[in-house]
Amino acid sequence: MERLILASASPRRRELLQRIGLSFDVRPSQVDESNFRDLPPAARVEALALAKARAVAGTCKEGLVIGADTIVVCQGQVLGKPASPAEAAAMLAFLSGRTHTVYTGVAVVRAPGGEEKFTHASTEVTFRQLAPAVISAYVATGEPLDKAGAYGIQERGALLVERINGDYFNVVGLPLVKVAELLEEFGVDVWGGEGE
Repeated sequence: MERLILASASPRRRELLQRIGLSFDVRPSQVDESNFRDLPPAARVEALALAKARAVAGTCKEGLVIGADTIVVCQGQVLGKPASPAEAAAMLAFLSGRTHTVYTGVAVVRAPGGEEKFTHASTEVTFRQLAPAVISAYVATGEPLDKAGAYGIQERGALLVERINGDYFNVVGLPLVKVAELLEEFGVDVWGGEGE
């Protein structure tokens, strides 16, 4: 099987790939995300995922590099990772009682050679009305500080969510069906771990 490399430092992405039985190495990418801010959400996450995978693929002798990027969009405003507890609280107050969309782009790049494929997933998430005390308590857990949109649906952030429409794993940070489809296009047997 071709070596798989995850171009992400995200512990959630790492855990999700481990859950489906894939063996892989981790090599976080260094990409300047500010160059992609003017793109529409779906194009933005695809372009960033591809840039991350390309950056790591350029340093590898061989393997399939998986890149991903997630953003949260609410009322046309893109919410990335909060820079401070105060920013996390402001994001959560903004999301309170509203429906937002989580976009995750996924790209796979073969090293060497540069063959590449990419896609994205989008999921709608509706928050319940959040009292200021709930927001403060959640921010105090520290959970929101390394997550797009300032919440982790797989952790205590689940208590903020009223409903979800779409791929749950996309909201966690990696749409597993999309990842599997891309890997299968490269000949990876995600069920048995054998490549062609």
